[in-house]
Amino acid sequence: MVSIEPLRIEIDREADGRILASVPDLPGVMAYGETQDAAVRKAKSIALQVLADMVASGDDVPEPLKALFAA
Repeated sequence: MVSIEPLRIEIDREADGRILASVPDLPGVMAYGETQDAAVRKAKSIALQVLADMVASGDDVPEPLKALFAA
């Protein structure tokens, strides 16, 4: 059985009160939200879009996800 590590989402609160969620393994994937849940949902959505683009263009996906597909 192959172990798949989840992508980590970091949460920060900006000086203006907004919440920033980012995915360090996917540079540029970050999203603001008024709540932590909203920011995390947006970051997950963006991360999935970026990963799909990486697969479609033949780029390597981050190491934690290399075992996701067995083809």
